[in-house]
Amino acid sequence: MLSTSSHVFSEIYIHLNWHCKDDRPLIGPRLHDSLYEHLEQYCAKAKGIKFFGAGGTDDHVHLLVQMEPHICLAEWVGQIKGSSSHELNHEAGLMVLEWQRGYGAVSFARRDLPAVQKYVANQVRHHQKGTYNKTLENFGQYMEIVQDDESDYSTNPFEMIDD
Repeated sequence: MLSTSSHVFSEIYIHLNWHCKDDRPLIGPRLHDSLYEHLEQYCAKAKGIKFFGAGGTDDHVHLLVQMEPHICLAEWVGQIKGSSSHELNHEAGLMVLEWQRGYGAVSFARRDLPAVQKYVANQVRHHQKGTYNKTLENFGQYMEIVQDDESDYSTNPFEMIDD
C-alpha cells in the first residue's frame, strides 16, 4: 500500500490502456523493451504511483498502477503518454511513436491484482487467440456499455480473465 499521510487510507488500483495513433502497429520489437522500461522507470520516479506491470501489442499499451488519491488520473496519464513518446522518439532520432487521444481506465480490487497482471503479461497471446477481454481492451466500447441503462453493473471483468 502507498502511504499519503497518517490520516488517509486508500487502495486505488488502476488498469490503463491506450493506443497508438490511428491504431497503427508502431510498437515493434525495436521499441517494445525500451517502452516498457520507460513506463516502469517513470512510475518509479512519480510520487504517489506504484508500478505493477505493463504489456500490450504492436498497437496498444496496458499499464497497471496503484495511485494515491491526490493524483489527478487524467493529468498523470497525459504526462506518462507524453513522456514515453518523447523519450522513445528522442532515442530513435525521429518520430517513431505517437499516441492516440484518450485512454481507458478501470479500477480493480487488490485481490484481482494477480489475475490482471497475468492478463497484461499475456497480451500478445490473448490477441492472437482472440481471448482478450473487451471491457479491458476497447475503452470506447466500454463507455457505450457503461452508459447503457440496460447494463449489468454487477459483472466483474477481472473474473472473466483466463490466462
